[in-house]
Amino acid sequence: MSLDGTYDDGNIFARILRGEIPAARVFEDEHVLAFMDPFPQASGHTLVIPKHSTARNLLDEDPAVLANLILGVQRVARAVRAALNPDGLVITQFNGACAGQTVFHLHAHIIPRWDGVALGRHTGGGMGDPAELKALAEQISAKIS
Repeated sequence: MSLDGTYDDGNIFARILRGEIPAARVFEDEHVLAFMDPFPQASGHTLVIPKHSTARNLLDEDPAVLANLILGVQRVARAVRAALNPDGLVITQFNGACAGQTVFHLHAHIIPRWDGVALGRHTGGGMGDPAELKALAEQISAKIS
């Protein structure tokens, strides 16, 4: 899919927001929902999405929603750091299929990194163990301030 198009309210993130699909939830407030990526590139890979948005990508989004999204990303990233003690964090956001976007609902990735540990391929590493994702979500959630 290109950068342009119509928002599909049947996308997986919209379905998670509506409670139709389970997710290992990390944090939720009135603006954002954070949950574990079901196809993690690294242990602790977390996604943050705006709750009240029909933007497919960053270019489509209202600045006020972006402000709340980045504040949510920062809050969750701090919790990931506190919970997992990584050597670094990758915080990224894809726009369009050519750029690596696979779900066309605006979202950000928080990926913990450790020296000497290879990063898995985006969407190519297989599905994470649901029990492990839930345990990581609880561990990170406990560090949200």
